[in-house]
Amino acid sequence: MASTDNRIVINAPMDLVWDMTNDVESWPRLFSEYSRAEILDRDGDTIRFRLTMRPDENGVEWSWVSERTPDPVTRTVRARRIETGPFTHMNLHWSYTETDDGVEMRWRQEFTVRPGLPFGDPEMTERLNTNTRREMARIKELVERAAADRTAGRTAAGR
Repeated sequence: MASTDNRIVINAPMDLVWDMTNDVESWPRLFSEYSRAEILDRDGDTIRFRLTMRPDENGVEWSWVSERTPDPVTRTVRARRIETGPFTHMNLHWSYTETDDGVEMRWRQEFTVRPGLPFGDPEMTERLNTNTRREMARIKELVERAAADRTAGRTAAGR
């Protein structure tokens, strides 16, 4: 089994970070790599959805079904791929922790690449780390911008 563990600190209020990053329907605007996020089912706090990536260099749109259960009390999310694609399994754990500098958002992924593919766990680990770090930086920028806009709106309203 392979894993990744990435984190970033976002200088924004916890509620804003939590709400923006757990609004699956908005992920095509939040993540650069997704073109569509379709909600398939909701069962309590658990959401089942299909993610579709933007076309790759060959014009192929990859998609899969995932399931995630956010827990707003513990500020954690457990998720897994239902349609596993190149993986025998893919489990994800997101956690959010308040720090002096903002909210630390941490994403851990545990997976195993299916045997017989032209790449293995080490190559997938490198790819996931690269993509995750890029996406986290984008999310940080977008959430911090939303926090600044929110603060500016309150300041302007208070004048």
